[in-house]
Amino acid sequence: MTLQPDTKAFVEMVELARAEGPPVSEQTPEFVRDRYQAMAHILGKGPELPHGTSEIEIPSLNGPISARVYRPSKEEMLPALVFYHGGGFVIGDLETHDKECRLLCANAGCIVIAVDYRLAPESPFPAAVEDAWTALQWVASEGKQLGVDTARLAVGGDSAGGNLAAVIALMARDASIDLKLQMLVYPATDASKHHDSFTENVDGPLLTVEVIEWFWSHYLGSASDSEVRNDWRFSPAKADDHSGVAPAYIATCSADPLRDEGNAYALQLSEAGVAVQHSLFEGQPHTLFQMFNVCEGAKDLIGECATALKTALG
Repeated sequence: MTLQPDTKAFVEMVELARAEGPPVSEQTPEFVRDRYQAMAHILGKGPELPHGTSEIEIPSLNGPISARVYRPSKEEMLPALVFYHGGGFVIGDLETHDKECRLLCANAGCIVIAVDYRLAPESPFPAAVEDAWTALQWVASEGKQLGVDTARLAVGGDSAGGNLAAVIALMARDASIDLKLQMLVYPATDASKHHDSFTENVDGPLLTVEVIEWFWSHYLGSASDSEVRNDWRFSPAKADDHSGVAPAYIATCSADPLRDEGNAYALQLSEAGVAVQHSLFEGQPHTLFQMFNVCEGAKDLIGECATALKTALG
């Protein structure tokens, strides 16, 4: 797969460094979390926000959920994006996606509430879904105390976070929470089968099928593999009905193993009557969303996300 030149230079640097580590099968979640943090550090910081950020805790039956609130202005009753970070349900946190949340806040003019949901293997499926749903419910009912206009809400995320956003959009529809947008950046949507992009992009770049299977093995825990892979809370493409869910912005990347399931989900939603904006980024890999400071394609992706949010949220 041919990458865009500026993307290729960064990918080669990262993959050279990764080659010095142990095989994926021998890596611990702690090792991979540290490496993901290091990559986020290399990718640089986001913009300073004049009105800063604040740390909050969202009450939950499973213990408080940490979240970070990004505010673009002092204006009251702003729309909000509830954001779920990527990382295969095993890695990632508020710090690894701080830059992206700052960029979305600054460019979309909305409050961003980043959710630090529980990770596997310590908390396997469906813990992440439970936390993601609890967070949205809380924002929908209590968000006014943060200056959120709860009539203008969106959910979004990248990769595993895109999976969570898609699942939460289905749950929101069923609970009559009127989301204005689901922002899905190369979402994982169907773990029940391997699409052609799993073969074409089996060895990456940046995300390989071996790593995806490593993530899944931790997220599944002791649950039945086949049963969970067909559960719509893990594979939202398996939901019985997609009609009536929030309009979607979906981004996929040509050099990503998840490309085809994201493309298929865009078509599935469209065929169900959902308004969908779908962009396929040619010559780009998984992780593009986090590469704003190193390649032009990431600037285009963040720009499209921000525009979609601004248009949907008003």
